[in-house]
Amino acid sequence: MEEVMNKLGQVVESVEKYNQFVLDQVKRARTDQKFGRDLLGRWNDIKAKIPTTRAPTGLPLPRLALPEIDEPGEIARFLFGEGLPGEFPFLNGAYREMYLEPVREVESFEKNGGSKAKKIDKRVPQAEEPTRLFSGLMLAEDTNERFHYLTRHQRTHRLSTAFDGPTLYGIDSDADGVFGKIGEGGVAIDTVEDMVRLYDGFDLGSANFSASMTISGPAPIIMAMYIAAAKRRFGPNVIPKLRGTIQADIFKEVQAQNETIFPIEPSLRFLTDMVEFTTGEMPRWYPISISGYHIGEAGSTPVQQAAYTLSNGFAYAEMFAARGIPVDQFGPRLSFFLDCGLDVEYIALARVSRRIWAIGMREVFGAGAKAQLYKLHTQTSGRSLIAAEFKNNLTRTAAELILAYMNATNSCHSNSADEPFTTPSEEWIRLAAHGQAILLEESGIFKHTMNMLSGSPGMKAVERAVEAAILDEFREIERLGGVLAAVEDRYQRSQIQNASHRYEQQINDGVRPIIGLNRYRDGSDDIPEVKLVRTPRKKQQLQVDRLAKFKKKNAEKSKRALDKLAAVVESGKNCFPELLEAVEVCSLGQITGRLQDVAGRFRPMV
Repeated sequence: MEEVMNKLGQVVESVEKYNQFVLDQVKRARTDQKFGRDLLGRWNDIKAKIPTTRAPTGLPLPRLALPEIDEPGEIARFLFGEGLPGEFPFLNGAYREMYLEPVREVESFEKNGGSKAKKIDKRVPQAEEPTRLFSGLMLAEDTNERFHYLTRHQRTHRLSTAFDGPTLYGIDSDADGVFGKIGEGGVAIDTVEDMVRLYDGFDLGSANFSASMTISGPAPIIMAMYIAAAKRRFGPNVIPKLRGTIQADIFKEVQAQNETIFPIEPSLRFLTDMVEFTTGEMPRWYPISISGYHIGEAGSTPVQQAAYTLSNGFAYAEMFAARGIPVDQFGPRLSFFLDCGLDVEYIALARVSRRIWAIGMREVFGAGAKAQLYKLHTQTSGRSLIAAEFKNNLTRTAAELILAYMNATNSCHSNSADEPFTTPSEEWIRLAAHGQAILLEESGIFKHTMNMLSGSPGMKAVERAVEAAILDEFREIERLGGVLAAVEDRYQRSQIQNASHRYEQQINDGVRPIIGLNRYRDGSDDIPEVKLVRTPRKKQQLQVDRLAKFKKKNAEKSKRALDKLAAVVESGKNCFPELLEAVEVCSLGQITGRLQDVAGRFRPMV
């Protein structure tokens, strides 16, 4: 664990050195005339090559917005300290263009009377939408129906899947005491047959389809089921075409959620086995989503969320490199997941995280350009959703969406206003999805010009403060011996608990205004009538009956498969290929149980 500590310490040092390098470049640009002239020439060349687009009203706008500067020192500060979108250190975005509508030219309205001139419309194929829609309810076919409902107007199908409690803990639906939890708060998945039902009707190998699965403890088993389901429908050649993400973040589980089913070290071993397989065989798949969202939802401050997410990411990078996986093989397949709330830090939280990650990966791990990218999914804050006068949640989520896209998130999910009460209904989930469509397609805030809202003095002030606070957290984790040592010392968990208590105390004291709750209340405590989404008992029984039939059909085969899996685990070899065989004839609970017999069970932290 000392090596992990050293790597995180090196990241702090590399960011500090890079910041000094930027200052040196600024000074050089002001004192070295040739260097300054070269920078100014490069700057003018960049600006000259920016295409002009036109708003529907005819207003001409640059495709990329840059600061109006011509002094070599400030040009150096921007190019080296921030970078153009898609260029190191990626403060302004992982890619050159994001969210922009296809290039087109529309002549402006004539001034004499406002009559419209002849329209010239040149279109190119539109880019993939950043909207990723999250769902999971009842049984696999019910979630499948919701997926088809949500994607009926989408050009590209980007699905995110929520699982029920038993599935998250690797427990079968026929286990003692779980019947009433089947299909509640997520979809019940026990077997590969459930997985086939879940994505039925979607072309899993299509370039326009991707699936995200929000699960960590039994993630390698669920990942194997997804691959097996895809093979059943499309044959073995579909495997390298599969595109998507599985969460699989063990560190955030023990720091914030406790949805871990094996002890930490075996959990990390099973994760690394999966990463080794997928990065070699599935070049379009992200085998881990390093997640701050659940850390934020558990009560952390925004800075803690970013710092723990980044430090966890660097710890994973160290772990995968130690397995012998090349950094330029696993680095491009790492993804991140952050919360976006209403605190001021969210003006720049993801921007700063992207910069720190790029510097650390390049300078400490020797990563190439693709492995430096901090590819981010953002979800609006669930914690910010309030039951009191809950329709105000529409406004909260809209504000959070603007903050998320200001930070150039790669994809985004918007929560539904009715989530304080229930699994989202079709009405409210449609409004949540439309919130993104209004922002990205109807409004002109993001679709005409890249970098539209970046670089204000206030944003820069927040960036500096957030970066300094994140590095302070890194130093404390390093002092404790690194990420795993800090986890074992309960450092992250205790800090999250303290922050959560402070947050709730601020609400109770009125220091933190919550409109409709502790400020501007209408005087009524009546609970609004909201239709609750619940799994009918007959559906829960159907799931149990299907599982019993599957187990009976595969009784002999499952015993042999579990024995082979256990033998591979005990040998120390990569067990993921054997998982792919086991899921064909074994249920989630059967596999989890056998692995726990070999590797042990996780003891939750409190």
